[in-house]
Amino acid sequence: MDIKTASSLHRLRLVSAPEAVSFLVLIVCSVLKRTTEFNAVPAMGAIHGVLFIFYVLFWLDAWNRTKWDLKTAALYFVLSVLPFGGFFADRKLKREAEAAVAAARARTAETAEQRLSS
Repeated sequence: MDIKTASSLHRLRLVSAPEAVSFLVLIVCSVLKRTTEFNAVPAMGAIHGVLFIFYVLFWLDAWNRTKWDLKTAALYFVLSVLPFGGFFADRKLKREAEAAVAAARARTAETAEQRLSS
């Protein structure tokens, strides 16, 4: 995995949890708006909207760089529109990044070993 691909996955991870939190807070604000006089929906809606746009932009960048198949890309998009989905996306992206780093280290070690044996 090159540095640009790792960066795109990292950016997607960084925005997935805050996007999930903002979605949950927006749901709570919507309930409070209908049951009390408290109305934070316009402010929270704007915050969530900006975070969702960032998520989609970073998702598109990650899809382009990692060359995910359609099923994987669709899974990450669906996770962005489900409550708690961003938390699952964050965890899954972390595992994927760790596996990619381990594979890159193995390739580097193998290349170094081949150079030494030559």
